[in-house]
Amino acid sequence: MEYTTFGRTGVEVSELCLGCMSFGTSEWRDWVLDEEESREIIERAIDLGINFFDTANMYSEGESERVLGNVLDDYDRDEHVVASKVYHPMGDDPNASGLSRKSIEQELENSLDRLGMDTVDLYQIHRWDDQTPIEQTLSALDDAVRRGEVRYLGASSMWAHQFADALAASEREGLEAFVSMQNHYNAVYREEEREMLPLCEKEGIAVMPWSPLARGYLTRPHEDVRATTRGQSEEYLYEHPYREGGGPEINERVRELAAERGVKMAQIALAWLLHKDWVTTPIVGTTSVEHLEDAVEATELKLSESDMEYLEEPYEPVRVSGHV
Repeated sequence: MEYTTFGRTGVEVSELCLGCMSFGTSEWRDWVLDEEESREIIERAIDLGINFFDTANMYSEGESERVLGNVLDDYDRDEHVVASKVYHPMGDDPNASGLSRKSIEQELENSLDRLGMDTVDLYQIHRWDDQTPIEQTLSALDDAVRRGEVRYLGASSMWAHQFADALAASEREGLEAFVSMQNHYNAVYREEEREMLPLCEKEGIAVMPWSPLARGYLTRPHEDVRATTRGQSEEYLYEHPYREGGGPEINERVRELAAERGVKMAQIALAWLLHKDWVTTPIVGTTSVEHLEDAVEATELKLSESDMEYLEEPYEPVRVSGHV
């Protein structure tokens, strides 16, 4: 496993970040693994050199954080970089959602308790909150950093103008600024290349794309997507425009290159993302050790310029998806 500097923080993270949405409890979603199976994958990730883990309070309604914390408790905490998030509703409490000071402070406390940690390395706003002024959100997050409960602040999918406003507000008010953007980006969804990614590149923001394999769409021929448990039950897969525009043709070209190289489609799709200069570390979610090992092998897969052009040529603009 190779390591890369996380934006302008100086922190070194693995080329792949292990996404923990699939860990917690199957009572939340059918394809989610329970603790014993989750532990096996997290421990194997550590064996393979992955030191970066991304979870959220909403994943399995907190169980993902608890499971991750339980596993990492058996290791040297200083050797790992842990990220979590806040925004989405947690239970029936109307103040356990959004980005108000109250929500941030109580949800951060709950996340730290589940993780079994005094400090989380990266605390991210999971979405933009139209109901709360960004200055209030940034002030609450700045206080969390000053209390030593958070080391760095990150953001997730939003409009580029909103992210620019947030960065400007931090500078204007003298508050801790976001150092990372976790956004929706893969070979069949490239709308972020218009504004968000150039903005991140200009500002030295670390980029950690979610859904790098398009929720499984880039891991098998498009006609077979429903062959998995997640493909059958994950309603969010079908909300995204992966099968619109040039999506099916890109899927076929990924399949073609994978066959030529004797590798898996997922490895080609990940390699494409890793060849993008503005990507710091893709967030890879998995429910099997085999697929985790495949993902790590993909970090060594080289694509030529002509390979990249061949995969990108069919792409057509599609509707914005992931935060609207």
